[in-house]
This record gives sequence, C-alpha cells and structure tokens, in this order.
Amino acid sequence: MPGEISAGDDELLTILKLLAEGAPAGQLEALLQRVRRENRHGPEQLARIESVMQLAREVSLATARSHQREAGLVALIDTARDLSSSTELDGLLPLIARWGRRLLRFDMTYITLPDAEGMYVRCSEGSTTALNTGLRIVGGRGLGAEAMRCRAPLWTADYSEDGSIAHSDTLDGVVEAEGLRALMAVPLLQNGEALGVLYGADRRVRNYTPDEIGLICSLADIAAEAIGRVELLQRAREQLDELKSDGARVRARLARLGQMSATYRRIMDLLIDGTDLDVLVETAGAALDSTLQIRDMAGHVLAAGGEIAGVDEDALNEAVLEAYTRGGPARVGDRAWVTPVTAGKEVLGALVLYPAADLLGEDVWLLRTIAQVFALQLVMERSAAVAEGPVRDELLEELLSLPTGAPVPRQITQRAARLGIDLGRPHVLLVARPEGGEPKRAGGWASSYAFRVSGLKMVDNGRIVLIVPGTDASAAAQAVADELSPLLGHPVSVGAAGPQTSAAEAGRMYREAVRCLDALTVLDGVGGVASAQDLGFLGLLLSDDHDVDGFIESVLGPVLEYDTDRTTELIATLEQYFAAGSSPTNAAERLHVHPNTVSRRIERITELLGARWNEPERALEVQLALRLRRARQVLYARRDSP
Repeated sequence: MPGEISAGDDELLTILKLLAEGAPAGQLEALLQRVRRENRHGPEQLARIESVMQLAREVSLATARSHQREAGLVALIDTARDLSSSTELDGLLPLIARWGRRLLRFDMTYITLPDAEGMYVRCSEGSTTALNTGLRIVGGRGLGAEAMRCRAPLWTADYSEDGSIAHSDTLDGVVEAEGLRALMAVPLLQNGEALGVLYGADRRVRNYTPDEIGLICSLADIAAEAIGRVELLQRAREQLDELKSDGARVRARLARLGQMSATYRRIMDLLIDGTDLDVLVETAGAALDSTLQIRDMAGHVLAAGGEIAGVDEDALNEAVLEAYTRGGPARVGDRAWVTPVTAGKEVLGALVLYPAADLLGEDVWLLRTIAQVFALQLVMERSAAVAEGPVRDELLEELLSLPTGAPVPRQITQRAARLGIDLGRPHVLLVARPEGGEPKRAGGWASSYAFRVSGLKMVDNGRIVLIVPGTDASAAAQAVADELSPLLGHPVSVGAAGPQTSAAEAGRMYREAVRCLDALTVLDGVGGVASAQDLGFLGLLLSDDHDVDGFIESVLGPVLEYDTDRTTELIATLEQYFAAGSSPTNAAERLHVHPNTVSRRIERITELLGARWNEPERALEVQLALRLRRARQVLYARRDSP
C-alpha cells in the first residue's frame, strides 16, 4: 500500500542514516552482513538492499575522496604559505621535499637540479643512507631525466621491475640501498622551463591515483614559482651587493682623485716656489705612498726619496728602455714601476717608483702627471743653468787666474754665494775630455751638471773644467765619466785633483788635473779617470806640492802603523827583502834571524798591504816609498845634528 513502510525499509533508512553521519565503510559492511545472517527478507528485497548498499559504498568513497582533496588543498595552502616565507634556496628546497613527503605520505622524497654535467641530488627527506645527497646522475637516463624531457610527471608502481624505464646505474644503486619500489618524478616547471625534478618514492609497490598525481603536480607548480622567486631575489641581492660595491669603489675613486688633485696642486706650488728636486721627489713619493727616484739617461740617481731594495738593476735598466720605447709606465718585477721623463720628443730621464702596495689606475695616471712635473723642473733647471752658464764660466776663470795661496777677493766669494756655492767647503777640480760626440751637447750637460751639484764650470779648448763639492777626487771624476759618456755615446777621459778648501788653490789643482789627464793619454788610458793618488809615484812627480809624506803613507801606512803599535820590524824586513833580491833566505842572513821568521813577517806584510804588493808595478812603488822614507830620515838627521 502506498505510504506503508515495508519490512526492508528499516535497513534502507539505517543505510541512509549511516551515510548522513559519515560512518566509515566498515559499519555499512557490518549492516549488510547482519541482514544476510537474519535471513528475514525475501530474495527480491535482499537484492534491493544490496543494490542500495552498493550505491552507499560509492557515495561514501566519493565523499572520502572529496574530503581527501579538500585536505590536500588545505595542505597546499599551508605549503604555499610556508614556502613563501623562505628567501634562500638552501632553506627552500628541504621545505619542498618535506611537504611533498607529507602530502602524499611518501617514504622518501628528494630534489634534483641540473648543472653543466647533468643532474645532481640537492636535498632529500626520509633517506636512510648517505648515498643520495650530492649524487650526480649523468647520461640523461632515469625517470627524472625523462620527466624533464617530456615536461610531465612520470611514475611507476615498481621501479626495479619496470623495463620501460631507461635505468641509471647510479640511481639504481640508491633505489637498492634505500629499498625503494614505487617511484614518481615530477618536473618543476616555470614558464615551460624545467628548473629541476621532485621525486617521491615508497618502499612498497604502490599505484598512485589521479588525485595524488594532481596534488603532487600542484605542489610542483607552487615549488617552481617559489624557486623562481628565490632565484630572482638572490639575483636582486647580488645586483644590490654589486651596486654597493660599485658605489664604494666610486666613492673611493672620487676620494683618491681628490687626494691626487690636492697632491698635484701641492707639487705645482712647490715647483713654482722654486723648490729643489729632492723636495719634489719626497713630496711625490709620500703622495703615492712609495719610494721614488729620478734618474738620468745613464741610470744615475739625480734625486731619491730612499733606497729601492729588492729590484734587480739589470731588470730595472731593461724596464727603463721599455718605458722609453712605449712612452709610458712599465712594470719592474712584482711592484716597481718606471716611467720616462720627457720634454716633447726629448727624453730627460726616468722615474723609478716602488709603492708600498700595488698601484691603482688613478695612481698610474698620477705617476704620468708627476713625470711631466719633473720634466718641467729639469727643463727649468737646464734653462737656469744655461742662463747662469756665462756667470759660472767667468767666475771659474777668475778663480783659475788667482795666484796660488793669495787671498780670495771678497767680491768673488759674494758672487759665488749668490750662485749657491760655498767656496769654503772641500772641493775637487775635474778636467774632462770627451773622446768624441757633440761639443755643444757636452757643454750643455756641463752647465746643467754644475747647476745641479752647486759647482762651477767652463769649457777650455774642448775640455770641460769643473769645480764641484767633494772630498774624493777619483770618485767625482768617475761620476762625471759615468754620466757624460752614455750621453755622448763616446768615452770621456777625466783628470782630477783635490780636495782643497781654499779657492786660491784652484789654479794649482787645475794644472795638476791637466797633468793627470795628459798622463792618461801617455799611458794609453783614454776613457779612464785618474788623480795624483791613482797614479802612484807618477802622481807624486805630477803633483805641484810633491806630497812625499802622503805618498809614503798611502803605500806603507798599514805597515808603519803596525810597527809603531807592536814594536816590530816589518819595515826593516821589507828593506832587506828587496836588497836581497826578494829572497827570504838572504834577507834572513842580513837580518841575522831564522828564515822562518822572515817568512812569517812577509805573510804579515801581505795581510797588511794586500796579496798583490809583490807584483812588479806595486813592488816598484813599495821600494820607492821605502827609499823616500829612508832618504827623509837621513836628511832630517843631518838637519837636526849640531
């Protein structure tokens, strides 16, 4: 009858009630089993109940899937929120692996990223061995490589038994070590480009459902966007750091340019004030935090702010030539620099720089600029020297014309002082004869040299006459020859005399220097230098004052001093040695001592006079000094006798 409830309707209502309450599938199955056991329904009614029960199962399964998708979507939202908070790739990738494992309840997840050699495992979650992190997968094989190529997720219920996969020995080793069976690989895609691969794996055979695959693909999309965002942020940070670094470099460069500008103004002010070359060199060296030297064309130091140690001179000379050729700075060794000092096309010398630290580009520019300042200074000095040249020539001519020993006129002393020359200091006189080259070039050099060393000069019949401060005539002569010879490209012979502190001795020194120069010619010593002291007994004959005592002292001084201090008889032994024809045995007979005693004395004399004292030329000087000493003793004895 319509409206009446049949016997089976109670069970149907119970089924609907269980569905409404969201009862688990086990309760529905228990209800069906109870109905079958009671056996109180006819076949038709029982079939109806079973049909409704089947529909209930499907509704329950659909509801469960819906709840699962809803839970997955909620988890995806939490995942997106979690991933968005990460700003470093090293922190983001482990989060992705952890959420992937949680969403699909994988036993293990890991992420691979590409590089120039293939793919490598960047991080993992749930691993039990240390074989996977850092593992490199080469050759384009394995499930992940195929997923990268096809830009789609791939999976297998049992990786080891799946023959359709291009297996990788490396990956197979990890699968075996971890005991994995099911495997899924999902590419991390951004704008169609694969950034890497997210793997999920289980240690049992597992068939992944479409809902699970869709969920992991959604996670992969979110992860790819997060990776792209982090990489973009990382690039932005790197660009910001680079901009900060560029800004710091620009600020440092501007500060350095300001310092260089101030330094350049200071050096120019010093130059305008007439500061000498030494002060300019020290100022420029301090500005560059360096040791600075200026050298002439021959490599001689004109001014220096200190010694340059640790730089080979040969390498330095080669660098100077390279700088001349290039017309700009050249390096020497690890840190030293040289740059030419030029005026137009004329090379005046070179700057040598040894900085405390490597030069920056601005420092090299300042080095070039300072070289120009020094070129201007040298040109100004040369111009001043040329302008004062006639004055210095006239003053030297007057000094040479003074009678020896006569008082120096006051006006001469005053004129010398106005030129910056102190005639009361020790001076030496040099007569230089160029053996070729251009006379005008030699004369111009002499003017500049005399100006530079506060001396006087004149040119007499092609010979350059110089009076310069100094106490060593031979060293001063050698310095002139070393500087002038390379300039002319020809040897220069130099005779020297002095030192003297009286300007009235200039004429006598001039005559002595000329005789020494002539002696060089006679002795075939063209291109050499010599003073009376250098010529030995010949110098004694050439000298105006015939300084016998000085000659004896220069030859026998150490032996005389030894005899005086120790009351020995080395001088007497020398006299008898030469009288006996340089025979120690005969000398021993003359001295009435044992030959061994003479031999020991001769050894001592060798220590005092040097190993070559007994060679012919040196022995002649020793014998002459002995005879002069003996003659003076006899003369003094006669003079003092009543």
